[in-house]
Amino acid sequence: MARRPAPAGARQPHRTSRPRLTGLGGGLFCGAAMFALACLDHLLFGGSATVYGVLFLPVCVLTALWVRPGDLVTAPVVAPIAFAFGLPPITDGGGGGFGGSLMGLVTALALQAGWLYGGTLAAVLVVTVRRVRLMSRRRAARQRDRAHVAHGVPPGGQAR
Repeated sequence: MARRPAPAGARQPHRTSRPRLTGLGGGLFCGAAMFALACLDHLLFGGSATVYGVLFLPVCVLTALWVRPGDLVTAPVVAPIAFAFGLPPITDGGGGGFGGSLMGLVTALALQAGWLYGGTLAAVLVVTVRRVRLMSRRRAARQRDRAHVAHGVPPGGQAR
């Protein structure tokens, strides 16, 4: 009795599963993480903008790593939005109500632009590397399928 070949998914080596976030999920993760880290920064360090900026970098990288391949373009877009979303707990509103809080937010964005650009650039770099790797894998799979068809093997099939 002949054994049937194992399904294609069973033949691949076991990979550890990573979170795969949609574009919206990546935005929610990044925004919630930055707000939580800003609150923690406010409690532990008195709202240090430098600590907040340093914590922003790994959040951007994680968001870019965890977003699904189809939603890669969203990671660099949600990073600056999340940075601004997390700023209110560490900004000084000056006691001026809504206007004072808004001015504190704008001032913090202007003064911390280096961290904002750095985190966004980190997300762009990770997304670019992931995109290039994805395109090269797809190209290799297409070439492999063309070679199989040229030799009479159906795409995704095995030689007899």
